[in-house]
Amino acid sequence: MKTYEFVTVDVFTDLRFGGNPLAVFPDAQGLSDSEMQSLAAEFNLSETTFVLPPADPAHTARVRIFNRTAEMPFAGHPNVGTGWVLAGRGRARDGVLRFEEIAGLVEVKVEDGGVTIAAPQPLSLGAEMPVDLLAGCVGIAPAEVVVAAHRPVMASVGNSFVVAEVTPDALTRAVPDVARFREAHSAFPALGPRRLPLYLYAHHGKGLRARMFSPLSGTVEDAATGSAATPLAALLLSLTGDQERRYDIVQGVEMGRPSLLRAAAHRAADGVRASVGGGCVAVLKGEVSL
Repeated sequence: MKTYEFVTVDVFTDLRFGGNPLAVFPDAQGLSDSEMQSLAAEFNLSETTFVLPPADPAHTARVRIFNRTAEMPFAGHPNVGTGWVLAGRGRARDGVLRFEEIAGLVEVKVEDGGVTIAAPQPLSLGAEMPVDLLAGCVGIAPAEVVVAAHRPVMASVGNSFVVAEVTPDALTRAVPDVARFREAHSAFPALGPRRLPLYLYAHHGKGLRARMFSPLSGTVEDAATGSAATPLAALLLSLTGDQERRYDIVQGVEMGRPSLLRAAAHRAADGVRASVGGGCVAVLKGEVSL
């Protein structure tokens, strides 16, 4: 029987029991794919990360990310939280860590007050989701979906989401209808099996407020979704003539886990690139024997 250390952190917050909780296994060597998936399901968090030696010694680590039902190519709060944990163990070089992931290389910068990650891919857009279909999935009226700037659309910088603007009141009232999600999933198989993540946002003062629902993959609602905040920032920048923009995004309020994601986007040679950052707070540590 072998023992594996784990720690948990709350991400995108400076308060314990706020933000999005994450479990990190700092040394996952020896764990099988099925054991990683079982551990992620056992922790029952939106994601759990497993740190392995990198293929390229110039990089910090290979990081595998699992949600409750499947491995993910990239995710936001797992990278921020894992970066924070490894930096605290002296793994950063000049304040930078580089993680090898399915979606590509993720650069992590450790700064005073938080961690910022660069999404591994430029913005890509896919199919639009019919307004009435999206509205039915979250229990709002089609008229409450705002289409002045863009229609609900698949967007990705390493992990795909359907991104849609809604009215502030509709954002507050939204409730996922799992049966409707199952019906709608057949129209968007590219998002993956048992996966239809809807990322809704509304303008809120000088910033944005957001909620993310993905009940088919086991996350009825997410407290903070960095891999959705990044394509949102990139999409919004793409609709302007600006070279760069920053967005403060509040999420998790309705869940009682308020989170603050500081997202940014800029135009690069290969398209629109995005980053997201925030604070972390240590919560638990322990061991698992397998």
